[in-house]
Amino acid sequence: MKKLINTPESVLEDALAGVAAAHPELTVDLANRVITRAVRPSTPKVALVSGGGSGHEPLHGGFVGRGMLDAACPGEVFTSPVPDQMLAAAKAVDSGAGVVFVVKNYTGDVMNFELAAELAAEEGIEVRTVLVDDDVAVEDSTWTAGRRGTGATVLVEKIAGALAERGATLDEVVALGEEVNAASRSFAIALTAATVPAAGKPGFDLPEDEIEVGVGIHGEPGRRREKLRPACDLAAEVVETVLADHHLTRGDEVIALVNGLGGTPLLELYIVFGEVAARLAERGIRVARNLVGNYVTSLDMAGFSLTLAKADSRLLELWDAPADTPALKRA
Repeated sequence: MKKLINTPESVLEDALAGVAAAHPELTVDLANRVITRAVRPSTPKVALVSGGGSGHEPLHGGFVGRGMLDAACPGEVFTSPVPDQMLAAAKAVDSGAGVVFVVKNYTGDVMNFELAAELAAEEGIEVRTVLVDDDVAVEDSTWTAGRRGTGATVLVEKIAGALAERGATLDEVVALGEEVNAASRSFAIALTAATVPAAGKPGFDLPEDEIEVGVGIHGEPGRRREKLRPACDLAAEVVETVLADHHLTRGDEVIALVNGLGGTPLLELYIVFGEVAARLAERGIRVARNLVGNYVTSLDMAGFSLTLAKADSRLLELWDAPADTPALKRA
């Protein structure tokens, strides 16, 4: 294992110290392991809080800022944060308008965020949850009951975050977050496994000429393994798999996220996006907005995921709304 770390045990602590040094617009509470905006909104607003295991950067800390999250709770690598972190985050950002937890559908995350919501209620903070479960690869997996939460998390945080920034009510923000999740589907292919620092070796064995189809962001197995094929073939399969589970028809518009899993060069991701856009055009589906790059990663895993969200003019307008976070900016 070759990694730019000090010790496997100090990875999260050292990374948070680096975030604090790099981003003065954020406040990093090292004791509670919570990242918040350094400048809080001047008037009461619904606060968005998310979190999950580290190793998926820039998710979630990279999306803390105006127009997106108010706070993020990073856990150890591929490990859920604990309820005390989530409670500390909710208390730090609650302004009286309520708090929305954006939770990826992984068993540990769901359980801990539910407990944190109960603790927050005891403190007089109203908390609601938006559960993200967009992955169509498997119905249940090693880590979940039901579909996994993956790339659509970014879309929920951006679009619901924009609405919250405009002073919407707690019910309105939750309803929109649920709408974005319901409109989104994702699917991923891995070329290599991720190496967790504490383990010191790849999470699974994958021969040089094989890929994992339908992989999860923690390296969970997908539908099958098969031989590596050209990008055009892989992109076509991913598009067909997503569309088979989506309610998209000719003339629809989508937000498309071609997401790197951490170890894939941007050059290759653009090749994939070009193929995805061409396949969608053949179906009469227009890519109205897109993101190409590393947004929901899996440490050093090579591969990509595709997220398609059916979008109307309202969702597109909120997608375009101003945002100022380390990983995503809109003027």
